[in-house]
Amino acid sequence: MKIKNIAMLAGVAGILAACGGSTKIVEPADLNDQRVFFAFNSSEISDEARDNLLGQALYMKNHADTKIQIAGNCDERGSTEYNLALGARRANAAKTVIVKDGVEANRISTISYGKERPLVKGTGEAVWQWNRNATTTVK
Repeated sequence: MKIKNIAMLAGVAGILAACGGSTKIVEPADLNDQRVFFAFNSSEISDEARDNLLGQALYMKNHADTKIQIAGNCDERGSTEYNLALGARRANAAKTVIVKDGVEANRISTISYGKERPLVKGTGEAVWQWNRNATTTVK
């Protein structure tokens, strides 16, 4: 009888997932080195990035003493000045998602490293896609 009930619950869960009843928001075990990625020349938050950031917000709501820094990063293309500005927009866009979800703004600082701290060294889109990010660290 228990197996039948478990199978029925699994079926219901599957139906809910197919109907959009499930969510992709997952609280990470740790906020250090959480990253969201950006398209070339953009600070727009993708759906995948939003889900990651909402998971970070959930963590922060469940750990009220946690403060973070979000660092905006860019690939090697563009001037230093341009990439510093773009990195700042990326970090602030990530912060905005977390704050809009109910986390106090004073718990989140931002910084831009522009193209100065690449996650992956090298050239080409296969490398650049990893370097266009906002990285969270606990402070």
